Amino acid sequence: MPFPIDDKLVVGVASSALFDLTESDHIYESEGVEAYRSHHERNIDQPFARGVAFPFIRRFLRINQAFPEQLPVEVVLLSRNSPETGLRVFRSIEHYGLDISRAAFMSGRSPYEYIPAFNASLFLSANESDVQRAIDADYPAGLVLPSKVYDDEIDNELRVAFDFDGVIADDEAESVYKQALDLNAFQAYESTRKAIPHRPGPLADLFRKLSSIRTLEDRRLAECPDYQRILRIAIVTARNAPSHERVVTTLKDWGVSPDESFFLGGMEKRRVLSILKPHMFFDDQRSHLDSAARDLPMVHVPFGIANRALPLAQG
Repeated sequence: MPFPIDDKLVVGVASSALFDLTESDHIYESEGVEAYRSHHERNIDQPFARGVAFPFIRRFLRINQAFPEQLPVEVVLLSRNSPETGLRVFRSIEHYGLDISRAAFMSGRSPYEYIPAFNASLFLSANESDVQRAIDADYPAGLVLPSKVYDDEIDNELRVAFDFDGVIADDEAESVYKQALDLNAFQAYESTRKAIPHRPGPLADLFRKLSSIRTLEDRRLAECPDYQRILRIAIVTARNAPSHERVVTTLKDWGVSPDESFFLGGMEKRRVLSILKPHMFFDDQRSHLDSAARDLPMVHVPFGIANRALPLAQG
């Protein structure tokens, strides 16, 4: 009987996001493939250090421990490594006790084409080209940005935060603002459409399926009041009133709701994120991520008008 991958919330992760590959990447770039392979052979039993996505992945997999009958989540390794050099990656996975058993090893090629084959609602990588190619193909992906990694072993909660426009929703509203460069025009546009849901953005499926996990937790909490929730979902957006109404309309239409929503009206997102301390924050605007706290795991979703150069004005 085939494995029911279509019934799972699947995250695809590159070894570059899961582990710190700084040393081996330097060897590959400076000395070539053979030196890279030899380095991994000599250090095959030396685990990689934890990467930026490690705290997120560790907690994400813990959802299966809480729901052993449903096993609702799956993590798949999507790697540019060959099966040979990937041996060290899997031994590192075993060392840290991560329940990851499925993989695609592409021997130097990008794995992005196989995102739909594994039913992945997210592909995390530190390779900018792979992420951009995935987004261009309308696949859900995010670029993990360099940051300090701190994984509190006592803290088992999984906090995931999303920007709204260009991440959960499409970039329709951002397009209006970028073209007019006028906040009042943006607010007026969104106010007249406050009852019209936005179209889904690149991570809409991820957001919806995470919300389904919250529903599982709601049921468990109703049955067992001592149950400790794992998942906490937040929206952190530069919108404020009155444009926030269309956000609420969209989420209600999709039948989902975050635990927390922050409508900041242009305030620095760092002010909220430094308190929330998400294990992953997704934003389509690199400038918002670069200005946020450097000790938080930031993921750039290079989607929509925020990541395209505007055409020169005519006339």
